[in-house]
Amino acid sequence: MAINLQKGQKIDIGLNNITVGLGWNPNEGTGHDFDLDVSAIMIDNNRIVPQDEFFVFYNNPDSPDSSLHHTGDDPTGGNSATGDDESIIVDLSKIDSRISEVLFVVTIHEAINRRQNFGQVRDSYIRILNDANAEEVCKYELGEDFSIETAIEFG
Repeated sequence: MAINLQKGQKIDIGLNNITVGLGWNPNEGTGHDFDLDVSAIMIDNNRIVPQDEFFVFYNNPDSPDSSLHHTGDDPTGGNSATGDDESIIVDLSKIDSRISEVLFVVTIHEAINRRQNFGQVRDSYIRILNDANAEEVCKYELGEDFSIETAIEFG
């Protein structure tokens, strides 16, 4: 059974092969579409990215150690009617020995120019799936807790 995370809650998932999924519903009102992006920042013990390629996002889909793979950009939230719009597939057993932490970040593309924040995005979430059985391990729903935020670090 999946855990519905609360703000500030921490869990140990105990898995090596996971998918971090991001989902939201397209903007049905006036104005710009909401373009949420999931990224991963791989850092060392000094909290530094060892090289640019350890920043994984839609324009750099694969980490140099092949431990992370971004499946592609969805600029509208319309890629999937029932599932994740953007995902990063993770194999923790392949992570480079220099990496001590992987930060997962969600941002709203051009949020300031478009005057958008997470409180305006319908049904947005980030979750972790167990790749062995495709079951949801945990989920964090975005929204009112981040009504003025345009970027959030999740784990």
